[in-house]
Amino acid sequence: MSEYLPASRVTRIKSSASVAAAARVRELRAEGIPIIDLTVGEPDFDTPDHIKAAAIEAINAGQTKYTSVTGTPELQTAILRRIEGHTGVHYEANQLTIGGGAKQVLYVALMASLNEGDEVIVPAPYWVSYPDMVLANDGTPVIVACGEDTGFKLTPAALREAITPKTKWLILNAPSNPTGAVYTREELQALGAVLEEFPHVYILTDEIYDEIHFGDGRVTSLVTAVPSLRDRILLVNGVSKAYAMTGWRLGYGVGPAPLIAAMNKLQSQTSSCPSSVSQAAAAAALNGDQSFVRDSVEVYRKRRDVAVEGLNAIDGLSVAPAEGAFYAYVNCNGVIGKTAPDGTVIENDQDFTLYLLNAAAVAVIQGSAYGLGPYFRISFATSLETINAGVDSIRKAVSALN
Repeated sequence: MSEYLPASRVTRIKSSASVAAAARVRELRAEGIPIIDLTVGEPDFDTPDHIKAAAIEAINAGQTKYTSVTGTPELQTAILRRIEGHTGVHYEANQLTIGGGAKQVLYVALMASLNEGDEVIVPAPYWVSYPDMVLANDGTPVIVACGEDTGFKLTPAALREAITPKTKWLILNAPSNPTGAVYTREELQALGAVLEEFPHVYILTDEIYDEIHFGDGRVTSLVTAVPSLRDRILLVNGVSKAYAMTGWRLGYGVGPAPLIAAMNKLQSQTSSCPSSVSQAAAAAALNGDQSFVRDSVEVYRKRRDVAVEGLNAIDGLSVAPAEGAFYAYVNCNGVIGKTAPDGTVIENDQDFTLYLLNAAAVAVIQGSAYGLGPYFRISFATSLETINAGVDSIRKAVSALN
């Protein structure tokens, strides 16, 4: 029998760094090694009871069959109402796609639109999956470094420089994973002014963390700030982060009808439709009591403040408070070049994260996985006890460096 060789789309991508980190934590724990895990990008809360009850009711009512590729009428209505309430923009049902998580919606969007050689602008730091999704779909990721001096945000000048005749998409993720950065309306309008000059560029706005915001009011969407770009924007969201429904796998997107039609055509040939039970749960989440969302944001705010204060007290580390999401992106430049007790030199952020894992039993993710070092990302979607223990262990590990 001939040796199996994976397709080129598999060999040109790498596994998700965040998934790999979580897997390594599970392996170490299975070996009996206690690990303080600060990697997990999901809420530690349970899914609210009224959402679980809606799923159970759907099961008992026999709602366990195929649905339309574009979901149940109840969920469609809930999503479109939610989008209009948050953005002020009305979308019709033919401008809506629903998938098995926002991640699948993002992937299908790129699959439906990219041809070989098409370029996708990806501001860094970026969510680890963006560049590999582009590569898997024959595109070329164009990474644009957005440093701490700009708040980890894309500037109009950097955007203009990155655009070429081959540019198909710009990806904007706010609040950001991994930095928690949020664009103001004025910043979005400045980017929009550049984009209006290049009508061949589409914009994918990943707004999965838009409910987790520590500022005043709502996060402003690009489609709200620059409505003239509406026919070129695919807005992607889901229920995973805001409602602690990561395992339910339900995401959605709204955008130009021709793109949505292409995405739904692909969806019909891949998963046919999202889970009917998850759809019932998602409709309950979007239509029901929103106090869980508000309460969880306040918990995240307290955790953020504790983590930031503790990390900034460690010599060699610094971090600005995230404006949204539940991550801290920590500058570790002050420890680069130092030597561990075993003689190992910390040459980069990956060395430092390995040092923390081996010497302090603390799991974090290196900033280079997100396209910009030397940083590391922690998640504060975990208990204050875990955060305090992690920060204390990091402090002790840093103090042991020479």
